[in-house]
Amino acid sequence: MNRSVPLRTIAWEWGRMGSTGFGGPPAQLSLIRDLCVTKNSWMTAGEFEDAVAATNMLPGPASTQMAILSAWRLRGIVGGIIGGLCYIIPGLILIVVLASLFLAAQAPPWTHAVAAGAGAAVPAVAFSAALTLVPSSWHRKPTGLAGQIRWIAYVTVGVAAVVIVGAWLVVALVCCGLVEVLASSHGRNRGEEDGLIEPTLSSLILPTAFSVGAIGGLGALAWVAFKVGALSYGGGFVIVPLMQQDAVHTYHWMTNAQFLDAIVLGQLTPGPVVQTVAAVGYAAYGVGGAALASVVAFLPSFVFVLAGARHFHQLRGNRAVQAFLAGAGPASIGAIAGSAIPFVLGLAHIWQIVVLAFAALWLLVLRRGVVLALLLSGLLGFLAVIVFGLS
Repeated sequence: MNRSVPLRTIAWEWGRMGSTGFGGPPAQLSLIRDLCVTKNSWMTAGEFEDAVAATNMLPGPASTQMAILSAWRLRGIVGGIIGGLCYIIPGLILIVVLASLFLAAQAPPWTHAVAAGAGAAVPAVAFSAALTLVPSSWHRKPTGLAGQIRWIAYVTVGVAAVVIVGAWLVVALVCCGLVEVLASSHGRNRGEEDGLIEPTLSSLILPTAFSVGAIGGLGALAWVAFKVGALSYGGGFVIVPLMQQDAVHTYHWMTNAQFLDAIVLGQLTPGPVVQTVAAVGYAAYGVGGAALASVVAFLPSFVFVLAGARHFHQLRGNRAVQAFLAGAGPASIGAIAGSAIPFVLGLAHIWQIVVLAFAALWLLVLRRGVVLALLLSGLLGFLAVIVFGLS
């Protein structure tokens, strides 16, 4: 621990990263690495890579957890809390301000046009996000034909879960992880110890045993946010299918078009993509709902990192944890890709299909950035509706 780094320095630097971290997890991790490794030598390159690997094995937003962990390494628990909060709050404030504009009942006409254009690009963004996760997940899969078949099956389950079971997506992800744990342990000596308690059916499925239909009001919002923060495996964008069923269909906090707007705001604002949950909270219960959703969604990341940071080296070497992620990970990829299906079906205007085609070309063929794709798609929406009067 580097006691020589003042807490005010952590607050300033982590707040700066939270204010300028556009472009998703890769860009955000690059900012953290530049600060902690390149500029200040607070961490070695090897230590940084180990930390990234450890946080990638945790559910929830990896970039936020990395921000907390890197600040924890400097000034312990207090440093981790300050760094994490300063990293999260700038984007949170901005997304609430934008949500008050774009999700308002009497929003200006141009906001609807821009949102419809940017929202039309979301299916392509989702599919692109899923594709970026494929190489690392495929590399993690068990060797042999059986491992390849299981990986494909997990992806298929993820796609099917989004389309068919909706709110029970988390159960599908957890079950895929448990199946892989059982498959990988077949024939292994049960007396071996990996250093951590192996995931069990009760420890992993129990949190999902409560149907979201059994609670309502702020409790329902808190439950949806908890799933986003504590039970999302496979990268930030997996929160999209986790939230969609509850926010749009179960509780009717927002329309499908407004949910697309929320995703766009989460992509365009700096900081973690999980900030999208604040827009959902705002649509449900205003500023208070946004604050509640954010606290509940990000609290697990603070708990996971601050309580477990000293033991992450054990986590990396635990075969049961690795196996669970080898099953839940590809299922998450399938869920992210599958979320594009209801998004496409929810497009209301013919011209949005043209915008979607542009976004798909931009992201999947030209391999250009997500933020610019959304901005250009929003501009196309403005031109289509405000300038040319299309509907």
